[in-house]
Amino acid sequence: MTSSIPSDTLASGESSGIRRQFAGVDIHDLAARYGTPLYVYDAAVIRQRCADLAAWDTVRFAQKACSNLAVLDLVRREGVLVDAVSHGEIARAIAAGYPTTTRQDATVADDLPPADPIVYTADIFDRDSLEAVVQHGIHVNCGSADMLDQLAERVPGANVTLRINPGFGHGHSQKTNTGGEGSKHGIWHEEVPDVLRRAEWSGLGVSGLHMHIGSGTDLEHLATVADALEKTAREIGRSLTTISAGGGLPVPYRSTEARPDLSGYFSLWDATRRRLEDAFGHRIRLEIEPGRFLTAEAGCLITEVRAIKRQGSKKYLLVDAGFHTLARPVLYGSYHPMSLCPAGNPPPGHEPVAIGGPLCESGDIFTQEEGGFVTTRDLPPARVGDLVVIEVAGAYGFVMASNYNSKPFPAEVLLDGGQSRLVRARQTTADLIRGESVSGLPEGDAAS
Repeated sequence: MTSSIPSDTLASGESSGIRRQFAGVDIHDLAARYGTPLYVYDAAVIRQRCADLAAWDTVRFAQKACSNLAVLDLVRREGVLVDAVSHGEIARAIAAGYPTTTRQDATVADDLPPADPIVYTADIFDRDSLEAVVQHGIHVNCGSADMLDQLAERVPGANVTLRINPGFGHGHSQKTNTGGEGSKHGIWHEEVPDVLRRAEWSGLGVSGLHMHIGSGTDLEHLATVADALEKTAREIGRSLTTISAGGGLPVPYRSTEARPDLSGYFSLWDATRRRLEDAFGHRIRLEIEPGRFLTAEAGCLITEVRAIKRQGSKKYLLVDAGFHTLARPVLYGSYHPMSLCPAGNPPPGHEPVAIGGPLCESGDIFTQEEGGFVTTRDLPPARVGDLVVIEVAGAYGFVMASNYNSKPFPAEVLLDGGQSRLVRARQTTADLIRGESVSGLPEGDAAS
């Protein structure tokens, strides 16, 4: 499957190290208009990634990857449904226009069960999330047996999906591995018979089955899930009407990384679905749950060089973004392509530089490997005032941002057809201290 996305969006700038536009818009103009650090998303890339998965009955966006309301609205208009992992994400989905009841005409065929617009997926119900699920009638993907009892008490007779841990996992980092004994996620595969009895005793129906082994893994490992899911599906039986392949579709962060064979991956899962349909005698909806795949390549983080210094043999560019803005490098040692957007014409050549942020932490380095080892990146010589563009940053970027060191959240901008639109205002210092008081607050405010 080929992409129709403009080359200036997908190319990382690794060849020349210089980028002056993103999605056809001047990067310095964006920085001048909206300030830095700044997250920018290209709507065309997101639309293309939604279209890349059109073969699946349901594409369900794991919004934890990028939950800005404008992004949720964009994928909704592309026919993508949504997954929520908290009461806050349920509220976001509703605010972005997702209905809380299933449209009865939203089927692929007359005998295919309709898909729930919003699904709540978690390993527990915190009290607020359970209230939101009950209030809005949200379908639940249960990752623990205790959730069944808690839901049955509030919503007798509900149908649920079971998230099963197949006993193995894989991911781009051990911290993103969501299967096996080292993962807290999902119901352990050997406990399925007991959980099914527990669901029956609680009066709940099991209509869906979901497995997810890790984020940013490869198709070879993802494909092993199909066999494990089929085995578990046969244990559950004819009550199943939906199976989900989960997420984890890989995204190329380096120019040497290949794109996944999406058609081959779908064919594998479609064959699994058809065998189950033959066994159960009815149609089964086939879902996929992408997160980073839909938004990672659509986003970049624009940050300004504020200081240049040498520390022994290493040269550092210090920028106004840090791990409070983009946490993936400090959390996972993640690689992001980077390029320089110079204010003028830089001196010729390239030089190895480490790129760090403003935080009072030694780990505030964007060029690091897992374990915290500082590395360098070859870029054209930079000056204070130049911009660094951190690319493939549209997933697990803003959503993992923090106010550490009392730094405000950055702004977010959506680019569409060459036009820019501010979709989140930059946080102010007044926003930072809102809700705090040196003299104490009324008790009612603490729970709101």
